[in-house]
Amino acid sequence: MVFITAEEILETVSMIRSENLDVRAITMGISLDDCAEREVRRTAERIHAKVVRRAGRLVDVAHELQEKYGIPIVNRRVSLTPIAEVVGSDDPADLVEVAHALDAAAEEVGIDFIGGFSALVQKGFTRSDAALIEAIPEAIGGTGRVCSSVNVASTRAGINMDAVVRMADVVLALAKRTAAHDSIGCAKLVVFCNVPEDNPFMAGALHGSGEPEVSINVAISGPGVVRTMVANHPDASLIELADLIKRTTFKITRVGELVAREASQMLDAQMGIIDLSLAPTPAVGDSIAEILQAMGLEQPGAPGTTAALAMLNDAVKKGGTMATSSTGGLSGAFIPVSEDAAMARAAASGALTIEKLEAMTAVCSLGLDMIVVPGDISRNALAGVIADVMAIGMINSKTTGARLIPAYGKQVGEWVKLGGLFGEAPVMPVSAAGNDAFVGRGGRIPAPLQSLTN
Repeated sequence: MVFITAEEILETVSMIRSENLDVRAITMGISLDDCAEREVRRTAERIHAKVVRRAGRLVDVAHELQEKYGIPIVNRRVSLTPIAEVVGSDDPADLVEVAHALDAAAEEVGIDFIGGFSALVQKGFTRSDAALIEAIPEAIGGTGRVCSSVNVASTRAGINMDAVVRMADVVLALAKRTAAHDSIGCAKLVVFCNVPEDNPFMAGALHGSGEPEVSINVAISGPGVVRTMVANHPDASLIELADLIKRTTFKITRVGELVAREASQMLDAQMGIIDLSLAPTPAVGDSIAEILQAMGLEQPGAPGTTAALAMLNDAVKKGGTMATSSTGGLSGAFIPVSEDAAMARAAASGALTIEKLEAMTAVCSLGLDMIVVPGDISRNALAGVIADVMAIGMINSKTTGARLIPAYGKQVGEWVKLGGLFGEAPVMPVSAAGNDAFVGRGGRIPAPLQSLTN
């Protein structure tokens, strides 16, 4: 049982009404281990049936909990066993057929996204992995609710540079396919290092092999709450500020714990994890960048930005882990440019560059997230950017991801409007220095010494 005091309830009501506190997502993870058949069409039918059967009440339960507690629940989602492990086919057309079955199931149960059109290729490709990767542009570009992720690196395996180059081609093809909508398809695809098996956030959510039959993972987010607290203490020292952030995050996480426990009971699922991430939205006041500004930085990108973000990320984790024993997912502070209006403005002004964002990746929750680059970026340049993000995750034994959007037909300085929670952002420049010889070497960057932990 979760014990919450009357004082905590009153504080939570204030956070919801004036500081944008919400449950960002309830994500049901579903194992598809029992859905594989010799015929792909039959596999697709079984996947569709299982998603509808297990997630059929997810939207209703989320609505009931929202009404019961007055807590906004923004997204209802489903994550699945990586499809490349379920569909044993080397024909990309078969994988596209399964993607459409996923999309139909998501529409039938009323969820906004379904994740798990995924492959794990950090050490190499199976034939199914290769087929899924080839299918991504058509599968994601031709569906509305399916999200995809590919893990190309890990601390234990190193970086599969052949996979990195393939993913650069896939991202560019997906950008072209969805060019009429500002290449929005790329917002539903993320390239990972050290992918977590229990992440409730899209586009990277999947249900890993170590997960139960069905689980409920909850992402609670409150950048506005933290920003208000920081702004209300302008004279606090940094150590005092870190303590205040921990206390605030503790309260935020308690809300997620409550929702996760009740939802799992109502849906006859195992309670999974609480993701502690501070995830911004384009709404004013719901911004990681504004937290950094409240700390005393004129804009993100100013000297000291990485240090401030490191403190914020660490305090969020410490506060959250005191509130629940079920932490997981990504858990920290996200820095998606298009989804954070103040971050996008800093990028437009030139204060925030891709190189600075890469440095911030070393201390934050994810990586280069929702960053718009020129549509004519070369395959090798894009592969190099992805590889740099993977290297940070590999060396630091942390999850990193790249969700890059080459805006087809757009140049540096132009704005791309993705809409909804995806927001808008300027096209950011990428270094023009060549890397063809490096990328052309192929193969795998070996695992670092940190991998030898046994």
